[in-house]
Amino acid sequence: MATAVDAAIDTASGVSWPAVIAGAFVASAFSLALVALGAGIGLVSVSPWSSNNPSITTFTVLAAAWFIAVELFASGAGGYLAGRLRTRWARVHTDEVFFRDTAHGLLVWAVGAVISAALIASAASSAVSGAAHLAGAATQAVGSAAGQAAGQAASAMGDPTSYFSDMLWRSDHPAQGDQAAATAEGGRIFTRALYNGDLPAADKTYLAQLVASRTGLSQPDAEKRVDDAFNQAKAAKQQAADKAKEAADAARKTGVYVALWAFVSLLVGAFSASYMATVGGRQRDEAPLFE
Repeated sequence: MATAVDAAIDTASGVSWPAVIAGAFVASAFSLALVALGAGIGLVSVSPWSSNNPSITTFTVLAAAWFIAVELFASGAGGYLAGRLRTRWARVHTDEVFFRDTAHGLLVWAVGAVISAALIASAASSAVSGAAHLAGAATQAVGSAAGQAAGQAASAMGDPTSYFSDMLWRSDHPAQGDQAAATAEGGRIFTRALYNGDLPAADKTYLAQLVASRTGLSQPDAEKRVDDAFNQAKAAKQQAADKAKEAADAARKTGVYVALWAFVSLLVGAFSASYMATVGGRQRDEAPLFE
C-alpha cells in the first residue's frame, strides 16, 4: 500500500530548477570573464607599430580555439555545480538518475546561453548608442565644412542633365576659356562614359578638341591622350569594383567561419555541461547524508 512518502516521491519534479539557475549564472559569469581575458590577450598580441603581428588565419584559429575552451570550461563548471546542488532522488533507478543529470546539464547550458546572449545584446546596444551619440556630435562639429564641401562638389559635377545641356554649346573649334569649366565638363563626360562603359566617338572628338586647344597638341595626339585617360579611369573603376567584391567575399567567408565555430563551441559546451552534471550528480549521491 502506497504511503504518503511514496506519493510525494512519485509526484516530485525531476528538475531541480534552483540548481539549474545557479549553474547557468555561474557558467555565464565564467564565460564572460574568460572572453574578457581572451580579448585582452588578443589585443596584447597585435600592434599597429609592429610588423610581426599574427596573420588573420592564425588569429582566427586561435580565437576559435579560445572560444571552444571557454565553452568547455564555463559550461562544465555550471553543469558540475548543478549536479552537486540538485536534490537527492530517492528510489530512482541509476539509468534515470544519469538521464536527469544529463538533462540538468543541458538546461544549464541552454539557460546560460540565453543569459550570455542577452548580456551581449545589451552591451552591443550600448556600444551602438554610444557610437551614434559620438557620430552625432562629430556631424554637428563638421556640419558646416561638410556643407561647403558638398556644395563645391555639386557645383563641380552638376546634375545628371548637365551632360546633355553641355551638348547644346559644343563647337567644332572650342575657344580657350575658363580651364575650370572645361575640366568640369570633361569630368561630366567621363562620368557618363564610365557609367555606360564606353566613350562615344562624338564625345571623344569633342574632348580631344578641348585638349588640343589648351595644350597645343594635334588632334590625333589629343585623341590618344583622351583614350589613355579614359582607359586608365575605366581600369581604376574596375579595380575599385574588384576590391569591393573581394572585401564583400572576405566578409562573407569570415561570417561563415564565425557561424561554424560558434556552432562547434556551443556544441562542445552542451556536451561539457551534460557530462560534468553527471559527475557532480554522482558525487552528490555518493556523499554521506550524515556522519
